[in-house]
Amino acid sequence: MADPRMAVQRLLDKWGAEPPEDYTRDMVRVMAELLMDAEVSALTGAERYERNQERTTYRNGYRERAWDTRVGTIGLRVPELRQGSYFPTLLDPRRRAEQAMVAVIQEAYVNGVSTRKVDRLVKSLGMDGISKSQVSRLCEQLDEAVTAWRTRPLTEPIVYLWLDATFPKVRMNDRVSSMAAVVAMGVTATGRRVILGVDVGQAESGAFWLDFLRSLVARGLTGVQLVMSDAHEGLKGAIAAVLAGAAWQRCRVHFMRNVLARVKKADTTAVMDLIRSIFVQPDEAQCRAQLRTVTDRLRGWYPVVADMLEEAEADLLAFATFPKVHWVKIWSTNPLERLNREIRRRIDVVGIFPNQKATIRLIGALLMEQDEEWATGKRYMSPQSMPSVARAEATPSQ
Repeated sequence: MADPRMAVQRLLDKWGAEPPEDYTRDMVRVMAELLMDAEVSALTGAERYERNQERTTYRNGYRERAWDTRVGTIGLRVPELRQGSYFPTLLDPRRRAEQAMVAVIQEAYVNGVSTRKVDRLVKSLGMDGISKSQVSRLCEQLDEAVTAWRTRPLTEPIVYLWLDATFPKVRMNDRVSSMAAVVAMGVTATGRRVILGVDVGQAESGAFWLDFLRSLVARGLTGVQLVMSDAHEGLKGAIAAVLAGAAWQRCRVHFMRNVLARVKKADTTAVMDLIRSIFVQPDEAQCRAQLRTVTDRLRGWYPVVADMLEEAEADLLAFATFPKVHWVKIWSTNPLERLNREIRRRIDVVGIFPNQKATIRLIGALLMEQDEEWATGKRYMSPQSMPSVARAEATPSQ
């Protein structure tokens, strides 16, 4: 084994009168090289330059190796052997970076930091930098965890179910196009929020929604009594086909937007106030009575809007048959929209995803993190309010 005192003396000679700012890296490098020398001596059966009949092989120079550590990038001289191979135990042969460095890069990626910015982040930590391809390889380590979470069994009955989509830009076949990232969020019979699933497809088609909902049922989705979504025809058809028996609540916010497209700007406030009056009534009967009153008032003013209200009555007021304390949370997709805004904030930083797999990785990791926070946080709805909604015995969705 090399003499540690000589190694330390060489280091002191290199420093001179005052240690440099990066002296800790020099110290770590010297210690690492002493450890490697000891390992090679044990492997070869002899110290350096030692004549020994028990020697199994000989040293054969060094190879340069960059080692990323918490104190910066250290240039190591890794011993090589004439026969056989040697890899230092202090390094992980499967990764270039330490586990801590991998965690930093993954966390940055999940939080929407672009791969170009990650390179600057790595340099700010004292490393030599890391390429986009290396970042992508490191982030692929998230895939196993995200896949396990996306395919986990759903063991609790879900009373309320929200469905919505957002549209990240993805590079496919040398073209950049918007793909549909669909998300399902629910509330359990005990009042806890849970993210049930996420998937990314070519378009928000009825067939894609149908496959997505069927996958949720296959994983154990049961007990759904009310589904909240916009009025996308393909989605409505999929809900009716897969979640038979569940009521459908048309998102009032999306409906309001459709109304605004047919109203003069000067009349916007007055028309919106009329429609909002429907939702502030104390019970279902008065909500329906107020809807008919508003419809009559709009008939001579905006007949198209009056027809829209009349046709959508059952779907707009589906929430009213459920406990009033839940109304503000179940008459729109706003609870899921807030989550989608956070997704969009992260994907806007990334810009264009290199492929569909990377899109699922980032969105899935973000949603998995949120789901874990909800699991240990405050309940979304009080347990006391849920038994009046939950079925005594959950009936599997068809």
